[in-house]
Amino acid sequence: MPRNRAVPAHPPVPPRDASAVRPGSTAATATQPLLPCTLGPGGGLRFARGIRAGRWVFATGQLAVDFEHGGIAADVLRSRSPLSGRPGHLRESARVFDHLEQVLAAGGSSLARIVRSDQYFTNWAAVSHYHTERVRRFRPLVPPTTSVLVPGLLYPDASLDAQFIALAPAFDAPIEAVYPPGLHVPSTSGFAPVVRAGDHVFIAGFMAAHQPGDLGGIAPEAKVPDGHLWKGTRIKLEADYAMKHKIAVALEGAGSSIASMVKAQVYLRDMHDLPAFNEVWERWFPDARRRPAVSYIPTSTPGFAIEDARLEINAIGLVDGATTRRRNIDGGFHTGIDGQPGAVLAGDLLLCSALLAADADGPLPGCLPDPAQPCFGSATEAQVDHIVDRALALCAAAGTTLSNMARLQLFMTDLGELDAAWRAFQRRLPGLHLPLSAVQVPGPLPVPGCTVMADLWVYAP
Repeated sequence: MPRNRAVPAHPPVPPRDASAVRPGSTAATATQPLLPCTLGPGGGLRFARGIRAGRWVFATGQLAVDFEHGGIAADVLRSRSPLSGRPGHLRESARVFDHLEQVLAAGGSSLARIVRSDQYFTNWAAVSHYHTERVRRFRPLVPPTTSVLVPGLLYPDASLDAQFIALAPAFDAPIEAVYPPGLHVPSTSGFAPVVRAGDHVFIAGFMAAHQPGDLGGIAPEAKVPDGHLWKGTRIKLEADYAMKHKIAVALEGAGSSIASMVKAQVYLRDMHDLPAFNEVWERWFPDARRRPAVSYIPTSTPGFAIEDARLEINAIGLVDGATTRRRNIDGGFHTGIDGQPGAVLAGDLLLCSALLAADADGPLPGCLPDPAQPCFGSATEAQVDHIVDRALALCAAAGTTLSNMARLQLFMTDLGELDAAWRAFQRRLPGLHLPLSAVQVPGPLPVPGCTVMADLWVYAP
């Protein structure tokens, strides 16, 4: 029977062998959890507020949480007098940066050594307050950044979840901000469009916008002409414009190129645009053996700074001619998206494409609920088990271990299933503190029927 249809009763999830990723193994000592703690009633989730991985420091899932009492901090919410003092979104942003500075200090790094940040907001009104605090903290250099809108975060009172990547002192190469000629960037965000750190190049998120400051909105050539229905396809026009006038220009300005791209996150306001988008993507990357790892992530509607934008793309590359290793990794499975590599090994980072419990025929067995027996088994746990199996296969092929996980972003259509998801991760990765960010996104995910997707980075010394 086709695997994208409901199987009879999804069977109990088998207790897979976790010995290959047990944190007590020798390979597990390659990374260090920073400020590990537990989250949830009774300390259910082992959480790493940061990860030190050789020359890298990762701060994933930074929220304005009260780690002692749980939930968003009371002095951020000020529930009895929320309109007194500074705006609530500014208080929340300040607390996030306070937590970030604690993580960086524990990892021997600092704000000045951050090379990339990513933000998820539930409310567009929070963004400007975050920008105010970010400029104050980062002056003079705000690193490349991506900000999108999503329906929900780990805590109902949260409007901001931020992720950061920094360099530790062991990374002795200079951190260079690059401003390529002709590359327009948003006028109010104040970030550097590109940062080069050694052989790695980090590109901010870009839309198909034009004019200085992106104040012209989506470029006319990235739109179907007004009054016309079929003179072009909007998503294809936006994708091609963003690649040609933003991503390619940014990479080339830092001594890289499209051919040296190793990872991208593509945010789409409508996942049904994915097949048309991939027509453009494959034209830019005609050799499937050299395509970057990629994650396709749905957003709210609207989901971007420009209200009618349909996509935003960020990227990581290596400089052309770099001595840093680059190898596409085949984990022996179909990712669920034709032509998509399982992962790319770029220096000491294994960058996975979005991991889903799916193949060319859709969701894998046990990953769809049985409508006749909905109270039995857990489709979420089954999906996580398949995701972990795939991550293990990619790590083995790249010569590393999943105990070296450095960054884990979970994109879920229902955060009510997070408890099942993290319990499955912790069953498979006993004793490991997860560098976790959990974000609710609208369905469908890139493979309809899947409800959990992981964007995973692993240290590969």
